[in-house]
Amino acid sequence: MTKAKADAARGPGVRSVLSRLLAGRPLDAAEAENLFTAFMEGRAAPEETAAALAALKVRGETAAEVEGGVRALRSSMIRVELTTRAPAGRRPGGGKPPDPPEELSRFPDLAGGAVDTCGTGGGALTTFNISTASAVLAAAGGVGIAKHGNRSFTSKSGSADVLEALGIPIEVAPEAQAPLYAKRGFIFMFAPAHHPAMRNVAGVRKALGVDTIFNMLGPLANPAMVSRQVVGVADPEKLPLIADVLAGLGHERALVVHGTPGMDEISPLGPTDVIRVENGVAGADRLDPADLGCPASGSADDLAGGTPQDNAEVIEGVLAGNVGGAARAAVVLNAAAAFWAAGAVDDLQTGATLAERTIDEGGAADKLAQLRG
Repeated sequence: MTKAKADAARGPGVRSVLSRLLAGRPLDAAEAENLFTAFMEGRAAPEETAAALAALKVRGETAAEVEGGVRALRSSMIRVELTTRAPAGRRPGGGKPPDPPEELSRFPDLAGGAVDTCGTGGGALTTFNISTASAVLAAAGGVGIAKHGNRSFTSKSGSADVLEALGIPIEVAPEAQAPLYAKRGFIFMFAPAHHPAMRNVAGVRKALGVDTIFNMLGPLANPAMVSRQVVGVADPEKLPLIADVLAGLGHERALVVHGTPGMDEISPLGPTDVIRVENGVAGADRLDPADLGCPASGSADDLAGGTPQDNAEVIEGVLAGNVGGAARAAVVLNAAAAFWAAGAVDDLQTGATLAERTIDEGGAADKLAQLRG
């Protein structure tokens, strides 16, 4: 195929689509996919990419535009095929893994239900990597975790930064991820290793210095193609948008959450707005932490994030049962969401009870020790 024919097959050129964006016209999913494919392939000049991202942000992204962007990222990413997972946990130094909690006995293999926990970032409150801590806790309770993340763009500590500070390897080759998942039931897929084409927009994102549509695309372009997810959203107005995209992408079970005050996680400090997605159907709800056995207490200072090392110390303390209060409640509540997304529990209250017990019985600390090995 000649270059001219190849360009024609891709649809309208970048300049043409950019003109539509600058005129305030929404793109359909196919147009958005073509535009983001051009970004990924380096066919757009930096100023064109910046103009498109700015136009989308000012006007507000649509579900079709986000879905098209996700499909473009998925087309260029290095995937991970997951088939099996390990038992619920393992004692440090080897030995027979403990029996999975009774609540999980009817889920002997959740391989098809691997879960990702992540947020868009950019919230009013910068926390201590709660979604990362909850992923480790959920894995300790028997859920297969396929977490996707990166270093920080807008805060002091991204998921990759804090996992590295915890001593958990983050730069695992894509081809080594599936065997590691089968062994441990937990993997971290470092975004640069799985989305090499993102290097073509990294400079523009850094130069802009603000959240863009890519903050939504990243959490939705998991290399393991998970269909079960907990997605935190910093902007409450984006809740229906993200839920619509997840439903359109065929997610089986997902929670899209925005917590008080301005958190992209379930909050222990007050109500959390939630949209549940189950097999393409979305339903809105409002969660009170007291209803899940964690009455609202503490302040935003109890959840504040710092350097990767600061956050790692908090996470290790929570998982070991040495840190309580709002920090522990936040991790428990978000792990409960992961248990629900996996299909391991029928309601979040049961998930919170399981998360509490996993900490108290030492399973969470054991899991952290295993992941460091």
